[in-house]
Amino acid sequence: MTYRANILISSSAPGAQAVEQALLEKIYEHHLDGEVQVMQAATLGPQAQGVELVIYPEGTHYVQLTPEDARLIVEEHLLKGRPIARLMFKGIEVEPLEAPASKEIRVVLRNVGKIDPGNIDDYIAVDGYGALGKVLTEMTPEQVLDELKRSGLRGRGGAGFPTHLKWTFARNAPGDEKFVICNGDEGDPGAFMNRRVLEGDPHAVIEGMAIAAYVIGARQGYFYVRAEYPIAISTLRLAIQQARDYGLLGNNILGTDFSFDLEVRMGAGAFVCGEETALMQSIEGARGMPTTRPPFPATKGLWAKPSNINNVETYANVPQIILKGGEWFASMGTEKSKGTKTFAIAGKVKRTGLIEVPLGVTIREIVYDVGGGILNDKKFKAVQTGGPMGGCIPEKYLDLPVDYENLAKVGSIMGSGGFVVMDEDTCMVDIARFFMEFTQDESCGKCVPCRVGTRRMLEILTDICEGRGQPGDIERLEAMAKYIARASLCGLGQGAPNPVLSTIENFRDEYEAHIYEKRCPAKVCKPLIEYIIDPETCIGCTRCARNCPVNAISGKPKQAHLIDPSVCVRCGICKQVCPVNAISIESEGKLAVG
Repeated sequence: MTYRANILISSSAPGAQAVEQALLEKIYEHHLDGEVQVMQAATLGPQAQGVELVIYPEGTHYVQLTPEDARLIVEEHLLKGRPIARLMFKGIEVEPLEAPASKEIRVVLRNVGKIDPGNIDDYIAVDGYGALGKVLTEMTPEQVLDELKRSGLRGRGGAGFPTHLKWTFARNAPGDEKFVICNGDEGDPGAFMNRRVLEGDPHAVIEGMAIAAYVIGARQGYFYVRAEYPIAISTLRLAIQQARDYGLLGNNILGTDFSFDLEVRMGAGAFVCGEETALMQSIEGARGMPTTRPPFPATKGLWAKPSNINNVETYANVPQIILKGGEWFASMGTEKSKGTKTFAIAGKVKRTGLIEVPLGVTIREIVYDVGGGILNDKKFKAVQTGGPMGGCIPEKYLDLPVDYENLAKVGSIMGSGGFVVMDEDTCMVDIARFFMEFTQDESCGKCVPCRVGTRRMLEILTDICEGRGQPGDIERLEAMAKYIARASLCGLGQGAPNPVLSTIENFRDEYEAHIYEKRCPAKVCKPLIEYIIDPETCIGCTRCARNCPVNAISGKPKQAHLIDPSVCVRCGICKQVCPVNAISIESEGKLAVG
């Protein structure tokens, strides 16, 4: 059926259900249901913009919508042909792939927000499954591997291992039964790259996995997806069934002798299950814990059979490489890091969300040109890349090209694409403590260096943040970090010390201030700060006292108030509610402990 207008609406933003309901009610009220089709996508534009919708064929993009806005769009745009300018997206739109001025180039995200992920016809209409057809009818597995080699595609899950080599190892491994696995267990705090692709363009990943299966000789594949991604899981299951119905999965695909099918397995809720050997243990029904390597999955993987594991983004790149050629993909990026990379920008930056840029762009370009700069125009302090096992990169490296090699040189990693921006008000010791707390909590406990070592490092960091730091703590952290990195069984333990080592390397003065002066320069660590009311500025409105949850503030109306530091819990509510900005935060070492 042909519709006069197609509306794609974001489904994952808070309030999306109410907006969609208001939109549909108005459409039915005016009997437009036969002319207008409403479809769902997880998110639409390059950055999060609240509840969004795009009206096709003209491509009008509305953002930050309320139910009332949705009704107005029907009344004005659909009925009268009058687009509503004040509701339109006014940020930086993603330019077409050919546009040289754009910082963003969309390869993995090319279809996200533009097609209905629940309709396989939409994917086929944009050359979907054309690469699979080309591979099955025109190319040998060796030719596919050659194209991948020319492209320079490296695994986008973190390690950056060349994809063509990984597939070659699995292809050459002896055995009649082999498996293809997609790692969609995205557990980094603030990361949602895999989720967006799975919810917005699932067939691209399915097609990439089918091509991998053809190359290595597999007949069965598995999606391993976080149980916390219910929309991604339901979207995937629908897409897999549609692919089966169209003869693109199952037996004798496209009339050839190639057969391949897929299943979805939900993650067990542990961050360590993102490690490939732990992931396979989980699929098999065992507790998700890493195993020693070698043997590697390519020779002895799932159920001890040769297996190829890549993440969502890696597989999503493959169809475009086959259709457009390895040279096309290799024309983007740097000499050793080809193509584009998705990043989830979070933290103290004006425009947060998911972006895709060619590898080799600088940190400055990502933060200021794509992310819009630091929130409230404060000073950039650091960026943490690569998730909880990544390093914190300081301001002096703002012009560092972002690729696998350069990030490693400054003590960080690419990871799956986390990009947390920090400003001048961030305490780097507290940041190190936060990430160590995460990795320690997520340690499976199988190996002693990770289980015990990260616990001890966390204890030292906590003591430093709470004013109990001792001379020699920095040196103890450095020594333990190096031992844990060398001796841990898997990537979680091996990478857990990175935030600590990088913050000591680049912000040692903050550690020393905490330990020797009992002072937090960023005024973040609660035991080392004190809230003080300026008696000259205070107007005695009593607002701070009335809102204090522990009654730590005393004073009469129209007279200067006073905060009792022995009672104050440093919640900051008083500072938030003060109408004249009379409350300041001090960290002068007055609360020194031990």
